[in-house]
Amino acid sequence: MTRRHASAVDPCGIAHAVGVLGDPWSLLVLRDVAGGRTRFEQLVAENGISRKVLTQRLDALVGDGILERRAYSERPPRHEYVLTPLGRGALPVLSALQEFGDTWLLGDGRPDAGAAADSNEVTRVSRLVGQAIPWLHALDPVTDRPLTVVYCYPGNAFPGADEVPGGVGCTLESCTYRDRLDEFADLGAAVVGVSTQRPGDQADFAAANGIRFPLLSDADLELTTALRLPTFRAGGTTRLKRQTLVVDRERTVRATLFPIPDVTGSVEDALRLVREISLRSEGSGQTT
Repeated sequence: MTRRHASAVDPCGIAHAVGVLGDPWSLLVLRDVAGGRTRFEQLVAENGISRKVLTQRLDALVGDGILERRAYSERPPRHEYVLTPLGRGALPVLSALQEFGDTWLLGDGRPDAGAAADSNEVTRVSRLVGQAIPWLHALDPVTDRPLTVVYCYPGNAFPGADEVPGGVGCTLESCTYRDRLDEFADLGAAVVGVSTQRPGDQADFAAANGIRFPLLSDADLELTTALRLPTFRAGGTTRLKRQTLVVDRERTVRATLFPIPDVTGSVEDALRLVREISLRSEGSGQTT
C-alpha cells in the first residue's frame, strides 16, 4: 500500500487525507463504487471519465488501500473494485461533501428535514426509481418479502428537532407504521426504519413503543452514501432527511416519497404505492 502524503512529518490529518482523496475524479470514482458501480465499464458510463484517467485513478485508490480489486471472471480476466475498511471509513467524507453542496451551494445554508419540490435533492431521490440497492457491509434494509417499505427518518427526539423544519414527528411516524403494520403485511410488504442514530438508542425506542419491525442504524453512512440520500446536520450529527423508498426483493427501488410534509399521510401514501405496485405486478403476471 502506497499512500500519497503531503509530508511524512505533517501532523495535519486534512493534509494526509487530501493526499489520498484530494483529486476530484478520485472522489467521484469512490462515490460510484460506494453506489454499487464496481466494474470498469460501469464507471466509464457513469462519469464520462476517459479510460486512461479512470485506470490511473483506480490504480491510485487501490495503491492507497481505499479500493480492492476482486476477480469476477477468469476468461477473459476481469476485475471489480470494492471498498476496503479504509474506503468505508471515507464514506462520511463523501456524505459531508454532498451535504455541503446541497445545503450551502444549492440551498440557503439552513438545516431542513425536507426540501423544496424543485430542489436538486428531490430530483436525486426520484431518480432512484429503477436503481438497485447494492449489498452493503454493515446493514441491509431489503427483506425477503415481495416489497419492503424503507422509511428514513432524522431520529427520535434528537437535539434541536424543534428548530429544524420537518424535524418533529419521528416518533409519530414510527408508531403509525407500527399501528398499520398488518395492512402492509396483508399486501406482502415489510416495513424497515433507517436512521443514523446508534443501535442502542433505536433499541430503547423500539422497546418503549412496541415497534415490531426492524429499526436499522446507518451511523456509518453506508446506505446514505450508496444511494446519495439527502441529509442535514443537527445536534452535532449527520441525519437523514425524511424520505421513503419502496423496494422489491430483487433490490430494485420501485417508488419513492420525498419530500414528506405529513408524517402520518406518508404512511398512507406508502400503502397506496404498495397497492399500486402489487396490482401492476398481478396484471402483468409477474411476481413483485
